[in-house]
Amino acid sequence: MIPLFGSLLGGDAFIATFLIFCRIGGCLLIVPGFSSPRVPAQVRLLIAGGVSLAVTPLLLPLLQTKLSGQAPMQTLSWIGSETMTGLLIGLLGRIFIFVLETVMNATATMVGFGSMPGTPIEGSDAIPAVETLIVVTAVALMFAADLHWELFRGLVESYARIPPGEGFGTQTALVRIADQIGAAFTLALRIAAPFILYAVGVNLAAGFVNKLTPTIPVYFVATPFVMCGALILLYYLSNEFMTQFLAGYVAWLRRG
Repeated sequence: MIPLFGSLLGGDAFIATFLIFCRIGGCLLIVPGFSSPRVPAQVRLLIAGGVSLAVTPLLLPLLQTKLSGQAPMQTLSWIGSETMTGLLIGLLGRIFIFVLETVMNATATMVGFGSMPGTPIEGSDAIPAVETLIVVTAVALMFAADLHWELFRGLVESYARIPPGEGFGTQTALVRIADQIGAAFTLALRIAAPFILYAVGVNLAAGFVNKLTPTIPVYFVATPFVMCGALILLYYLSNEFMTQFLAGYVAWLRRG
């Protein structure tokens, strides 16, 4: 323990710890849950600093060997590279929430909940109340399933796949983002498919009835029943599609 504490007092060890903070802090700045505006900035900073110090003993030997005798300009370049690497890792996880919000916003609008604004959870813009419920449930389940620990484990293992100072590269980063968007949209559409089919079927039936009885405002009369049916569908399917969403998020955490 004495050599470890002695090494932590050196200049290279301090820079190495700061580089670890750059990657972990950049990831927690965007990743779902920790990046919510409802979490104070001081709390996010404290979490990023605590996690960085916790994993420093595991990563310190790797960084110290590369920092020895390094020029100041190269160290500055590493700081920018590590920060961008952390931001990209966080963005890949954030895409799941972005896509879930997009698909659920469209679904809520189709079944009549689009005009009922709710409290934003992961952003600052007002979103439908049903969408707020689904997003806050997804984020809460991430923590309830201890996926934040899986995220920290993935960040530690990322140093083996992405060595310090190298980064993703522009082309690799764009390919990863495009692949992640495609996989997340496939997952979100699979989750929202029952609601989309329900909305299309109900609105098509209401259109036919409105053509047969043009004097009756069918859409206004049917709207409460359409919303009630959507809530019943949500009640019976919420467990299944939340499980599917968490399974997709876990697969990304483990695959990287």
